[in-house]
Order: sequence, then structure tokens, then C-alpha cells
Amino acid sequence: SSISKNSLKGPLLELECHFTWTLLKQDVDLDELEETIGDQIEFLVKSNITNYNLLSYVCHLKNSNEEALSNLQKAEEEIKKNYPDEIARRSLVTWGNYAWIYYHMERYKEAQTYINKVENSCKKLSSTAQQKIQLPEIYAEQGWALLKFGGKYYMRAKNCFENALKNEPDNPEFNAGYAIAMYRLEDFSHRQCEDVSPSIEPLKRAVQLNPKDTFIMGLLALKLQDLKRADEGERYIEAAMQKTPDLPYLLRYAAKFYRRKGEADKALEILKKAIAVTPKSAFLHHQLGLCYRAKLFELKKTTRYPPRDQVEELIRLSIFHFQIAIDQKTKFFSAHMDLANMYAEGKMYEKAEETFRKAFQINILAYDDKQEFYYHYGNFQRFHKKLESEAIRYYTEALKIEKDSYARNKCSKALNQLLKQRIQGGLGDAIDFATLGLIHNLNGEKHEAIECYEKAVALCPDNEEYLSALCELQLSI
Repeated sequence: SSISKNSLKGPLLELECHFTWTLLKQDVDLDELEETIGDQIEFLVKSNITNYNLLSYVCHLKNSNEEALSNLQKAEEEIKKNYPDEIARRSLVTWGNYAWIYYHMERYKEAQTYINKVENSCKKLSSTAQQKIQLPEIYAEQGWALLKFGGKYYMRAKNCFENALKNEPDNPEFNAGYAIAMYRLEDFSHRQCEDVSPSIEPLKRAVQLNPKDTFIMGLLALKLQDLKRADEGERYIEAAMQKTPDLPYLLRYAAKFYRRKGEADKALEILKKAIAVTPKSAFLHHQLGLCYRAKLFELKKTTRYPPRDQVEELIRLSIFHFQIAIDQKTKFFSAHMDLANMYAEGKMYEKAEETFRKAFQINILAYDDKQEFYYHYGNFQRFHKKLESEAIRYYTEALKIEKDSYARNKCSKALNQLLKQRIQGGLGDAIDFATLGLIHNLNGEKHEAIECYEKAVALCPDNEEYLSALCELQLSI
């Protein structure tokens, strides 16, 4: 045919849709994402155009192009129902996805038809003739898609919602998206030791603009709890629970709120209600595991000799739910850590080792995840396997990643404590002195570092690594 594969490539790349937004399948668990979008279509009462468009892209990534097309048809039905007077404007992303899917199915004529539809609509909508038309709802749709693809996309998501808000500053949906992006980014900043709370105002504004959005009310309550304003937070939780007592998205935040408040039983009651509605939710299973863990720690803290059957049952329940969470969402790093630690708690060391190993193989770990891994794995070596030298090795790995985070600080403290104990007890070897030297050096304490490396060299005079570290330090003073 006159339309060739090559002639389509240029126009396709000009389209604004999921295929041109750099959403990479290796960053998500596709089955879990498909499940999540399905749940949101069922339970969140809002127009589902963006969900069906995203679902079509996920189906394509799973090689089900026919299913992808049927989701685009559903998106078109939603557009007709919700925006009968603006069909062309609201269909640009849907048509872009159609063009790409037909292209991948080698149905080039149909792909060209949809490219033409987008081009013609853009000409009518915009004075400059181009497909990349900057409509606020397209920015927002890109923002929602980016939020679904995980942590490394959150900053881009925030920027998308900011762009959407430039044109429509009072749009409740855009404000909600912006607030969610800010909330999640802040969670990252805290782990990386940046003390910021810029999400509180966007969350409050989003709730003001749409008091029916109990999902956002739940996030606002958790943020207030973070800021030690738990009473104010609880008022939002109670008000939201009255508005949507059965919405799984609110229930999960309410449960998290009460668990963090120390009311594990109340949290469990709420989670059981939510899990009846969305039984496969990795988030809910993780929260259930955390509640049973909280009950276990409470029991151990308040009872000198806690009944063994109770302890074992709480460990079993915790493991059961953490396991479901990682089966559902294979890249769920914190649930892997929680499961590994719970196996260790139950003295199932081989299973703990295996889970730690799986966690470290997750391909989307940020630097602070890796530091977190070294901290927990170091603790496992130190407290459960009683291998201090191994613990030292892993804590040190975290410090070698020279970026600040809570986990890195915890490793630094643990190392300091361990090494000083060993050295004071006369057990210190060359590795211990060199590691202490490394800590001093990373903390900028060069004189103390030199002293430690000198002791390491005295004990192990031929070690190249210690000699060069010592030499470098002496030259830098």
C-alpha cells in the first residue's frame, strides 16, 4: 500500500498519547497495574476516559492488542457520555493510542486514518497547525499515567499537573493530581532526609475544591498525622468515613491512620472490610501484615513471657499477607523487606535469605532502597545469624553510596557502635580499623580517619587499599 511503515513513524512520534510519554514496562508489574486500573474503574466515581486509555496501553504492553482496542472503544463511549459537545477535543489521546496500536498490528491504513483525525482536530482547535497541542486535560492525563508507573515518574507527574493548572487553576481534578504527586514526592524526600512538607497546602486546596473526594481527605489526614496534628487528621478521617464508608481507597488510608495511632485492632477491622471489596490489593495485604506485626511487637513489649502460640500465629498471619502483597506486586520493595524480616523473626532463616535476595534483584531500586536493603540485611547478619563481620560488610556498602538517607544514617550509627565495641573489647582487626577510618573520612573527620588507617596498616602492612586510602588522606590535609 502507499502508506508504509516508515512514512508513519514521524507523524506517530508527534502524537500526544501513552506511546509517546516514555512509560516503560520494566518499571511496573503489568498484571498488578491492570488489576489496579480495573478496581479504580469499578470503585472511583469519576469519568473513566483516562483509565480506559491507560488500560489500552497496558494491554498492548502485555501483547493483547485486541483487548487494547476494546478498551479504546470503552473510552470513546465515556467521551460521548461525558463530553457530547467536545468529542474531538476529548478524543485526542484515545485516537493517538488507536493510531499506535494499529501501527503495531501492521494495519497501516487505519493508523493513518487516526493520525489524520488528530491532525484535523488540532488544526481546528489551535491557531498553530501541529499535533502537539498543549491542552490542560492532556497534561493532566499524562500526569495520571505517570503516577501509575512508580516513583521515578513522580517529578514528571508533578510538572504535568502544574502545566494543567496554569490554564485552569481551580480545576478540582488537576488540583487533586497535583496534591497526590506532591504527597508522594515528599515521602521520597523524607526517606532521603530532606525535611519538607509542601504537600499540606495542595492537599487542603484539593479537599476545598472537591469536598466529595474522600481519597484526598485520607491523604490529608495522613499528612496531618505526620506533622503531629493527629487530632485534626482524625476529624478528616471520620468525616470521610461518613461520606464513603465502603470505598476501598479511603478505607486503606483510614486503616493506616489508626495503625500508626497505635490502634491495630481498629485498623484490622477496617482492612478486612476493604479486602472484601478488592481482594487482590497488594497495598491492603501489606497493611494487614503491618497490623499483625504491630500486634506482635506490642505483645512482646508488654508481656515478659508472651504465649508461644500467640506469637507464632501473629508471625504466620504477618507472613501470609506480606507474601500475597509481593506475589501481587513483584516490585514492591518495602513489602519484600517486611517479609524477609518477619521470616527472620520466626527463625526461618533460609526463607529470609531468599526473600532478601529477591528484594535486591528488583530492577527499579532507588539509591535509598539499596541503603535500606543493606541496613536490614546487616541487622539480619548481626542479630539473627550472629555474624558481626558480615553485618559490618553490609552496613559499609550503604555508606559507600554517598547520598544521604535515613537508612544510611542508621547504618552509620550501627557501624560506629559495633566497631567501637569490637575495638574496645580487644577484638578489632585491620578491617574494623579501616572501616572506622572510612566512616570518619565520609564524615569529614580526616585526622581521626588517618589514625584508624594507620592502625589498619600496622596490622596488615601489605594491604594496597589501606595504604592508598592513608596516602590520599595525608595528601588532602
